Amino acid sequence: MTFLQAIVLGIVQGLTEFIPISSTAHLVFASRIVGLFSDMEQTVRAEQTTAVIAVVQLGTLLAVIIYFARDIINISIAFVRDHLALLTGKRSEAALDETISSGIQPRLSHEAWLGWLVIIGSIPVGVVGLLFKKQIEGTFTKNLWVIATMMIVVALFLLVAEFVGRKRRTMQDLGVRDALAVGGAQCLALIPGASRSGSTIMAGLFAGEVCETAARFSFLLSIPAIAASGLLELKEAIHKLPEGSAVPLAVATVVSGVVGYASIWFLLRFLKTHTTGIFIGYRLIVGATILALLFAGVITPFGERAASANSNSEQRPPLTTRSLENVNANTNNNSRDSVNLKRPSSRKSRSWTNPRPKGR
Repeated sequence: MTFLQAIVLGIVQGLTEFIPISSTAHLVFASRIVGLFSDMEQTVRAEQTTAVIAVVQLGTLLAVIIYFARDIINISIAFVRDHLALLTGKRSEAALDETISSGIQPRLSHEAWLGWLVIIGSIPVGVVGLLFKKQIEGTFTKNLWVIATMMIVVALFLLVAEFVGRKRRTMQDLGVRDALAVGGAQCLALIPGASRSGSTIMAGLFAGEVCETAARFSFLLSIPAIAASGLLELKEAIHKLPEGSAVPLAVATVVSGVVGYASIWFLLRFLKTHTTGIFIGYRLIVGATILALLFAGVITPFGERAASANSNSEQRPPLTTRSLENVNANTNNNSRDSVNLKRPSSRKSRSWTNPRPKGR
């Protein structure tokens, strides 16, 4: 990986991780455009691309942690404080204050309860990710048919969610139903083209959340998922990636973090006054374009140009009689043990019937 490739991948990751247009799909495209691992065998290239994507995501993980640092600190402190209070048979002051303001008697404050929602919502993607780890790292999830299809499918579901979602519920109204819905939808992000933010925002809208709340909860829920996948792949990337990839990969991670922070800032402010319509249109156009190119044979499912793929196959000569003779000549067998394809063997065939006795 060169520094130019690293910068390109970092920019693409930072721009697309939190915007609902599928970061993994764009990283797959970008890795092929810049020729990342192009000289590798297809299965090896798929595994290395997956490792690079997961590690570069650690940059956007740092971005979301910095952006939501105050929320993360408040949730963590409240989670520990409220549970320590419950162990002593009491409720925390924050929980008591919510009782006075809302008339309800919650055992936990809103921040502590939000911590549980993040934990509950992170379980589905963790289970599915471990069960299908081999498929996720393989060539199936790098197939352009899969990517284009998921770009369109999630766009259509997001479009329906925009129309049928009530868009009334805020962060204060989140419950277990939201955690399960958004957490379950996050599993779709394991398939390139679906988009983690696109799938989770879609689920939040279906659950009745306003756009900004759906995006904010999506970002908080992404922290455990990105951290787990990134740290797991970081360990395996040491063995999968070529030598000399460490420094460029670090550059890509830093670039993705800087650009990712700007993307979070933009999206949260954009969704305060706009819908996800522009992103739906973009997904439909990109998905339809890829499908059209695939149907026309301009590109192959794994990103190679059809012409180059055909030329590679034409360079391999067919297996003919002369080829077999050359193979036979290059072996250690002598001519008596070799098969002559031009004429029948001079050896007499053996008879498996009993010979007639002489003189009878």
